[in-house]
Amino acid sequence: MRRISRITVAGAATASLALALAACGGTSTDSGSESKGDKGLAIAYDVGGKGDQSFNDAAYAGLEKAKKEFGYETADVEPTDGETDADKEQRLSSLAKQGYNPVVGIGYAYANAMKNVAEKYPDTTFGIVDDATIEADNVADLVFNEQEASYLAGVAAAKSTKTNTVGFVGGVNVPLIHKFQAGYEQGVKDTNPKVKVISQYLTQTAEEGGFSSPDKGKTAAEGQIEKKADVVYAAAGLSGQGVIEAAAANKVWAIGVDSDQYKQEALAKYKDSILTSATKDVAKAVYSLAKSVEDGKPETGIVRGDLKSGEVGLSDSNPKFADDAELQAAIKTAKEKIISGEIKVKSS
Repeated sequence: MRRISRITVAGAATASLALALAACGGTSTDSGSESKGDKGLAIAYDVGGKGDQSFNDAAYAGLEKAKKEFGYETADVEPTDGETDADKEQRLSSLAKQGYNPVVGIGYAYANAMKNVAEKYPDTTFGIVDDATIEADNVADLVFNEQEASYLAGVAAAKSTKTNTVGFVGGVNVPLIHKFQAGYEQGVKDTNPKVKVISQYLTQTAEEGGFSSPDKGKTAAEGQIEKKADVVYAAAGLSGQGVIEAAAANKVWAIGVDSDQYKQEALAKYKDSILTSATKDVAKAVYSLAKSVEDGKPETGIVRGDLKSGEVGLSDSNPKFADDAELQAAIKTAKEKIISGEIKVKSS
């Protein structure tokens, strides 16, 4: 049963949603011209949008699972270049007004907009991925211990390098990506102090394209490879595709992020160069929020995924990675020590 308190609208509201979404980002929905009653999950993508083979696509997988299981209407909305908080606020408001519930902002950039919109629509449950700053009775802060998965990526890099030099490419110089860098560097150094880590960021702000520019990622990775890095880890959204491409061209290892990038169709021609991916289960977080609303017990407050819960970790799709007994043993040991608290992973 859907929650009785859910906002439901029909008819003219459909037209208003279409106009609003046209103004602040494209959308793909499975709804017709008229509302069919209660609507379900809606997601608003982060920069890079659908098709990034990483963060946003993981969110879409969660939406697709909810749509299939609950049989309701869904919406997924693209961002626009150079958009403001007001644009994001309009997008979230339009979805809530139309009757979608929950409405999830994919990325910390939605924080200011969501705080305002959540106050206006107290009967709608909202979720925000990668932000823990919103304290509201109808908002779930969906966050992860990315540094823990990144630590394991560092172990993998330190055990796999032959040059004793590895790289890290961060999309944007912000606290969220600092967590990836900190965990990775700690994992490398704890495994082999002789290994050098070259770390750099593509941009200072998301508006400069740090999460959405494969060409920037490729150039950065090529520079690190020229300095003898033979394993490069990218936490850069869509830009990470360029890192993977550069690794493949130079016959070195890449480590993917967020999704299991070895399995991504758009990256299939590079997959033999993807050692592993530091994953976080955005799909599960998005789906679980939708299920909680469907069950009439909406999640709110901080909802955290970590190694212990299995919501962050390393993928093992590449047989060369999965079948390396020594490497797997090192990762297993590190994972157990993190979960037990013996290893404290830095987040900055």
